Amino acid sequence: QVQLVESGGGLVQAGGSLRLSCAASGRTGSSYAMGWFRQAPGKEREFVAAISWSGGTTGYADSVKGRFTISRDNAKNTLYLQMNSLKPEDTAVYYCVAGIVVLTTPDYWGQGTQVTVSS
Repeated sequence: QVQLVESGGGLVQAGGSLRLSCAASGRTGSSYAMGWFRQAPGKEREFVAAISWSGGTTGYADSVKGRFTISRDNAKNTLYLQMNSLKPEDTAVYYCVAGIVVLTTPDYWGQGTQVTVSS
């Protein structure tokens, strides 16, 4: 019922920046809270950031606080993740998520976009 498509991933040097986008479509997709998870090779998926429907409330994993900024444009049904001061340990597949409680149990997942940070 809700489809999520990520874009904007790629290769960047340490200290550089990238902006990820997530286009949402389907029933009530734009009314859900949304966020980002990531999964590095050989590791489990981990929470990165989340944002309420209105955009007034945000949350971040400690590992990205001060470097990443999550935002959304409901008129465009699009979610963003601005990533600055990237580190090699940020290398992972990044997934867009949506749902009622995205911090613990997202209801919908995108297919992911690869982010690779070189040293």
